[in-house]
Amino acid sequence: MEKSHFFIRSICFIFLSSLGGFVFSFTNLSIGWMIGTLLLAALISFYKPKLINHHNHQKGLPSFWMYLGQIFLAIELGQKINISFIEVFRANWISIISMLLLSILFSLLSGFILWRFTDFDMITCFFGATPGGLSAMPSIAEEVGANTMVVTVIQTMRVFLVVLMIPLFASIWLTRSTNDLTVNHVIVSTTHSPFEITQLLWTVLLIVGVCGGYYVGKYLRFPAPWLVGGMLGVGCVQTMGSVLFDTDLKAWWPPSMMVLSQIFIATSIGSRFYKEMIVGMTKTLVVSFFTTIGLILSLFFCAYFISLITGISLVTSVLAFTPGGIAEMTTTSAVLNADSTFVVVVQVLRIVVVLVILPPVFRLLKRWEAHKIERSRTSA
Repeated sequence: MEKSHFFIRSICFIFLSSLGGFVFSFTNLSIGWMIGTLLLAALISFYKPKLINHHNHQKGLPSFWMYLGQIFLAIELGQKINISFIEVFRANWISIISMLLLSILFSLLSGFILWRFTDFDMITCFFGATPGGLSAMPSIAEEVGANTMVVTVIQTMRVFLVVLMIPLFASIWLTRSTNDLTVNHVIVSTTHSPFEITQLLWTVLLIVGVCGGYYVGKYLRFPAPWLVGGMLGVGCVQTMGSVLFDTDLKAWWPPSMMVLSQIFIATSIGSRFYKEMIVGMTKTLVVSFFTTIGLILSLFFCAYFISLITGISLVTSVLAFTPGGIAEMTTTSAVLNADSTFVVVVQVLRIVVVLVILPPVFRLLKRWEAHKIERSRTSA
């Protein structure tokens, strides 16, 4: 009886929080549901913590809702890893790897600066500065003990700055250079193909891929195995299906599933916020603002040099290099007649590399920091 009562309260909390996402959805941002839901969930947790806390044994929503959101997100991202994805990577692997390495390098530098000039721990600053996706990074950060409030705020600021600056900048200035360059572009269609029973069957196989990826990820100790392992599992199933049938198979996966993913992840994170988490945030906001601007400008100049060396159009290079906003950057590339497929490949690969490789590195850094603090206490 008590469990069913708590479950009903959880449903009510999710519904109330999603109203904030509904309001923000009118901004036409792909992460509008995530941001609005997160803000309202955090406000409810701040001022009405008893609404969601289960006695004193558990703070926030049960992990089930976070895992469900991660599963939906894993299927969404995993479907982008297909035969077209592999062909584009094979044709441009040198420039893509260069972009990824430079992106990660400048992100780590940004996180290091944030750590040195704020009062938060190293793991929180690195997770906040790393462009691995607003929907993904806070949930992984929570599992390794980082301050999810700080990570979410910094990630949100980065996405907002990227989405507000880059498309506008590209449309006003960068398009001047496209007259001299040949661009092999693929327009991203916003229409959905009619429903077929084979799409539903393929969706079932992708769900099997998520489950298989989870168990592999758990065995290999991936961070957030439902998300990272599930995404790789779906990618493997999607790629094998594309190879076997010589076409990119489409699953029945309506846009509402991504909305639900954002709502579940945002409410799970927001339900664990408490007032002590925002102490000292003013200084962090100022420092993170300048480090984010520096990150964007650094990657812009890197994109410029990559464009000069490889012959990739400047618009395509900048949109692919941009640290965040897959949907916005892909849409912008389509509107500006850039290579949308190339932009998608680089952006998705960036997220895959960040989610798979960097969290274990951050864990090692956290252990090193803890060992350093313990040693300094002992010597004192």
